[in-house]
Amino acid sequence: MFGWLAARRRKKIIASAFPPEWEETLRQNVLFYPLLHDSERLRLREMIQIFIAEKKWEGCGGLLLTDEMRVTIAAMACRLILYLPHNYYENVETILVYPSELALPERKIGFFETVMEPVEPSGPISGQAFEQGPLILVWEAIEQGLRTPGSGYNVVYHEFAHKLDMQDGRTDGTPPLSGSEASDWISAFSREYSRLLSEVQKGKDTFLDEYGATDEVEFFAVATEHFFDQPRETKRHAPQLYRLLKQYYRQDPARQKTDGKGKT
Repeated sequence: MFGWLAARRRKKIIASAFPPEWEETLRQNVLFYPLLHDSERLRLREMIQIFIAEKKWEGCGGLLLTDEMRVTIAAMACRLILYLPHNYYENVETILVYPSELALPERKIGFFETVMEPVEPSGPISGQAFEQGPLILVWEAIEQGLRTPGSGYNVVYHEFAHKLDMQDGRTDGTPPLSGSEASDWISAFSREYSRLLSEVQKGKDTFLDEYGATDEVEFFAVATEHFFDQPRETKRHAPQLYRLLKQYYRQDPARQKTDGKGKT
């Protein structure tokens, strides 16, 4: 019953014309948008309409949240799931957007918790995804990614990759996969993560942002940023990693970047 009602509501949402100012935002802020096929652009626009309508959006810290911000965020989030089976990130109910980096309050230890390790102090963040709770984004960080396309930095890709990782109920750097895909993913991803970790520990310059060496969870999010924002470089520097992400996301952005065509 719920699925039928949701489908009916979504059909009504996409029956409305896509606002021309939203289209202008896509062409100004979302550089991959013109590279898509016509059918892909239509699909993305419909996904954006549904995504914006179904999420609760809040501007925080004095930020006046605009349609430009919503459309820009929605386009990048929906790019990740353009060819994935999905329900519009059903594990994201609320998106909080702050104007600039913020420090979250330090988490207090519960009465019945045993502290095995020191609690790390909270530092400034540009985004954060919670298993239970809202997704936080900083508009200043998003704008930084818009100003430096091809840098491998994109906070929207990063945080929504975390939400994909969380969809199977575990936050472990492995998104939901079938049996054979999971086996290939775990072995190959482990090798790539170990390689980055070793290079960082030795003080070597790395192609992937060294933040990806934090743990497997951050490695998947960082790898997703590079896959979509630096596809050709990722394919050249980390071909096995690129292969896994291409298989998972069902997209080949390196070819898209090269010849302006969409999915192959």
